[in-house]
Amino acid sequence: MTAIKVPPLGESIVEATISRWTKQPGDPVAAGDTLVELETDKVTVEVPALRPGVMGAHAKAEGDIVKVDEVLGELDESAAPAVGAVAARSEAVAPISTPSARAPSVAAAAAALAAAPPLAPSLEPPSASPVRASPSAQRVAAAQGIDLATVPGSGRGGVISKPDVLDHLAKAKSAPAPVPASPVAPVAPVPATNGTRETREKMSTRRRRIAENLLQAQQATAHLTTFNEINMTAVTALRDRLRERVEKEHGVRLSFMPFFVKAACLALTKYPIVNAQIDGDAIVYKHYVHMGIAVASDQGLVVPVVKDADKKGLVAVGREISTLAARARDGKLTLDDLTGGTFTITNGGVFGSLVSTPILNYPQVGILGLHKIQDRPIADHGQVVIRPMMYVALSYDHRLVDGQQAVLFLVRIKELMEDPASMLVE
Repeated sequence: MTAIKVPPLGESIVEATISRWTKQPGDPVAAGDTLVELETDKVTVEVPALRPGVMGAHAKAEGDIVKVDEVLGELDESAAPAVGAVAARSEAVAPISTPSARAPSVAAAAAALAAAPPLAPSLEPPSASPVRASPSAQRVAAAQGIDLATVPGSGRGGVISKPDVLDHLAKAKSAPAPVPASPVAPVAPVPATNGTRETREKMSTRRRRIAENLLQAQQATAHLTTFNEINMTAVTALRDRLRERVEKEHGVRLSFMPFFVKAACLALTKYPIVNAQIDGDAIVYKHYVHMGIAVASDQGLVVPVVKDADKKGLVAVGREISTLAARARDGKLTLDDLTGGTFTITNGGVFGSLVSTPILNYPQVGILGLHKIQDRPIADHGQVVIRPMMYVALSYDHRLVDGQQAVLFLVRIKELMEDPASMLVE
């Protein structure tokens, strides 16, 4: 038996939560198969099998908190050949067709079939190829009872992603319900008992760490917020003029976020204290901008980082933001994607927020909050006109950033966004 241990999880991460066992005791395992998924406060870590074998006993259960190098279970490598032959023959005789069948087990059997001795002529290999799907897609399909074989994959090589499963589910729900052959008497609703009105669920490692970090940001900083508003007319016109061309030539859907990233980078260059950090009794100035972009995912809020954003153009920033957001939704972010940020932008406007006070991404000392664009009457050269306006907020650590610097930083953002052509000559 070979012990399955918790691998190194990354810098400063010492524990994780077992989110899902993908292999149960007795399951055949091929080299490279994912045995268990671990959830940290930043990413989901898949623990693979280094060699083929049979899954042994689990030492830890789903939901348990484990530390680096702790034993999770056992893998019996000596049973690999026998299991491979049995799995291959069972696949040939009775192909899996139930929705609850696990794709990793099919892949393991197919790999074992290639390494096993030739079968008798009367036995034919299965004609159906194994379903390839991401872990997040498998979880959603299992929860909703969806057969992944019926879901078309949009990924490379036909890999099924979580959005593919959600689209399939949405289409199924929108389909008209079949009319019953005979009238069915309505059933009176059953009142919920006291035992079902509340559900108690243990916090995941990620949610617990998010809570700790947010609490630390409030307790360890002198948290203050200043507000302003931006007339989005000019930048909207510029984006509308460039959007079709950028998408056609570069394959990037141009949103407002790259413009705000560019404006923030220029403002941070002018007010570097907002891009600095406190280290004990010292101030650490960062002569680069690693821009964090807050992204909402099923696992909670994550902040992937666009490295050296101050050295990249609008198209490059837009492409990287799209890539990071897609990886966040699929649970494929790496530790490198989530570390090293010096300043953060969060956009509550995509959910309809009009005004909010963003919380610092500690130990950063500044975070820019964007909000919903809304047509409002404003005074423009003595005339009352309707313009698309956005409230913006800058939360900052008053221990390091003075109120004057914070206000002028936000004013600089406003000036650049209301005259986006000026970004080209900065």
